[in-house]
Amino acid sequence: MNLSLLLLYLLSISLLIVTPGPVVALLVNTSLGAGSGRALLTMLGTNGASLVLALLAALILSGGLSINLQLINIVSLSGCLFIGYLGVKSLQEALSTPVDDNMQAIRSERRTGFVNGFLVGISNPKEIIFFVSFFPQFIQVTPSFGHSVALLAVLWAVIDLAVMTFYILLARQAFAVRHKARITFASGVLLLMMAIFGVLYAARTILASLN
Repeated sequence: MNLSLLLLYLLSISLLIVTPGPVVALLVNTSLGAGSGRALLTMLGTNGASLVLALLAALILSGGLSINLQLINIVSLSGCLFIGYLGVKSLQEALSTPVDDNMQAIRSERRTGFVNGFLVGISNPKEIIFFVSFFPQFIQVTPSFGHSVALLAVLWAVIDLAVMTFYILLARQAFAVRHKARITFASGVLLLMMAIFGVLYAARTILASLN
């Protein structure tokens, strides 16, 4: 086993995962609006999406799957639009005054969960770029291709679950709950910024491939 390459991979994914993005914003919003249980379910969706991206990257590397880059860009563009939609809904929630906490929890529950987490995760621009561009660079961590894929995927899942659980629990602290509207607003702004960046990047890539 190439320990230096493995340590570099661990450092890379730790920095990538801990950096706030659409997944973190979604989980914080969900934890504040619908509770830790719903946020954990959403987290399983985002984590499952990451494992799907890792599997797709492995299939491409092994030659078992050929994916048109244009299709990837279209999926990314669609996902960014969905992230933007979530950002707008978060801003609306932060700027509105709910009738009571129960009604707010009901509204949050309807739009969060495993499916939403999976959709945000599978279309997360930074994870798509990582698994398509950087994941292949670590595939030689062990002499066996299969063992390398399994090891890298498991390590990603473990670190991702640990970091995201920390963010969910952090959002349930007294300070976060007290400033719920502000945090929700900030998360909405972050989601919108990521969506705009992703849309511009994906659109530019699509247009460049057509020329």
